[in-house]
Amino acid sequence: MNFSEGIKRAIEALREKKAEDLVLIDLRGICSFTDYFIIATSSSTKHSQTLSEFLKEKVGITPLGIEGEDRGEWVLVDYGDFIVHIFLEEKRNYYSLETLWMDGKFYKLNHETNSQG
Repeated sequence: MNFSEGIKRAIEALREKKAEDLVLIDLRGICSFTDYFIIATSSSTKHSQTLSEFLKEKVGITPLGIEGEDRGEWVLVDYGDFIVHIFLEEKRNYYSLETLWMDGKFYKLNHETNSQG
């Protein structure tokens, strides 16, 4: 897979700080406001906040916006071409972005290997 450097750095940062169940959804052609979602699960609100802060440090691009960082249950970091969603597990299950955007092309990002789902 040939993703932008920003996406690669975001995935690397999330892996480095132990985000779980990483998924990338290619939304090109079906979404008007972004090309990709990166979805990750955090283990706590503090973990979500740490992941968000680490992304800002490591991606090398200033986010267009950040939502939910104060509560840490669902943090959205908008980089324009891609959006990172960091969820607590129960919030991820409740909002189920994977179901809402099921027409996208899915990549499960398990450790150092990527697989299409």
